[in-house]
Amino acid sequence: MEAGTTAGAWVLVLSLWGTVVGGQNLTAQIGKPLVLNCKGAPRKPPQQLEWKLNTGRTEAWKVLSPQGDPWDSVARVLPNGSLLLPAIGIQDEGTFRCRARSRKGKEIKSNYQVRVYQIPGKPEIVDPASELKAGVPNKVGTCVSEGGYPAGTLSWHLDGKPLIPDGKGVSVKEETRRHPETGLFTLQSELMVTPAREGAPHPTFSCSFIPGLPRRRALHRALHTAPIRLSVRGEHRGPDPVPLEEIQLVVEPEGAAVAPGGTVTLTCKASTQPPPQIHWIKDGTPLPLPPSPVLLLPEVGPQDQGTYSCVATHPSHGPQESRAVSISIIETGEEGPTAGSVGGPGLGTLALALGILGGLGAAALLIGVIVWQRWRRQGKERKAPENREEEEDERAELNQSEEPEAAQSSAGGP
Repeated sequence: MEAGTTAGAWVLVLSLWGTVVGGQNLTAQIGKPLVLNCKGAPRKPPQQLEWKLNTGRTEAWKVLSPQGDPWDSVARVLPNGSLLLPAIGIQDEGTFRCRARSRKGKEIKSNYQVRVYQIPGKPEIVDPASELKAGVPNKVGTCVSEGGYPAGTLSWHLDGKPLIPDGKGVSVKEETRRHPETGLFTLQSELMVTPAREGAPHPTFSCSFIPGLPRRRALHRALHTAPIRLSVRGEHRGPDPVPLEEIQLVVEPEGAAVAPGGTVTLTCKASTQPPPQIHWIKDGTPLPLPPSPVLLLPEVGPQDQGTYSCVATHPSHGPQESRAVSISIIETGEEGPTAGSVGGPGLGTLALALGILGGLGAAALLIGVIVWQRWRRQGKERKAPENREEEEDERAELNQSEEPEAAQSSAGGP
């Protein structure tokens, strides 16, 4: 019976050989078996050795030996003198000592300081923001890590670089809770940032969990959340959009009359950056056209007459409307163009001046005609008496010439 028990114990020792440790400090994963080697102890009984434990389960040193009974399911001494902990837990952290005497009578002591760990699940960012507003504090989100031991730490990163809280533009609110039964930790870290107006338009945030363990590469590897990429509203202010008076509406051809069938080009000019979106209005009604700084009216007809203006919309400001210009059709006849204009106030002034000059010319012509008619009438009245005298002289000469002829004709009669 004893031989079978001894063989079974040795099989267990061989199966756990990979976790047998002879160093001074040891880190073991919670729930896994752990074997501590007692240096100098004979491999087979009889053995003179003693294990002493001071852990979270004991109020004082607990003594275990090969001849004694196992300590419940917590620990027992194997046939080779090693100490087996089948499933190490948080309460098993502490000091383990072994004192053994070799067959030659030499006493050898072993001393272990045991710590345990549990790697939590992958952290995640809960309740993330949809966007950030420049110049004011914004909550980015809350990073959560559950089920770790020891507690560890959470850290934030911006565009892959560590984000250090400064209490001004970056602040972090942390909370640590411990499960009353398992003893495992839950960490929370809430990040608040105030994006600069000239900062990156689409910052990327991530969070990492760093285990609270000695810096062994296999155990101290950080766990990272999936990154979140946010947009910053109002991030690039740049130069302010130009005020209303600097939005110009230019009409081509300038100062020229356009007959039916001609072409009119309206151009809305704004020097602001980034360029605003331009929409067009006719007679107070928005035109159903895609945004464009140029409005082309080919083959102008009566339906194109009206008052036009453009509206510039900038991302950081409301819509701004330009001055209005009126477009009308030029009517043509046999004697050339008549009243009509295409343009704004400048062309209207030109048309008014031309109208005044035309009126003055017509008045001068009328006055000239009246003066000429009066002069002609007076000239006729002066010539009337002279003509009468000439007619009387001609009649007298005619009578004188007729009298001799009458006398000759009477003298030569029968």
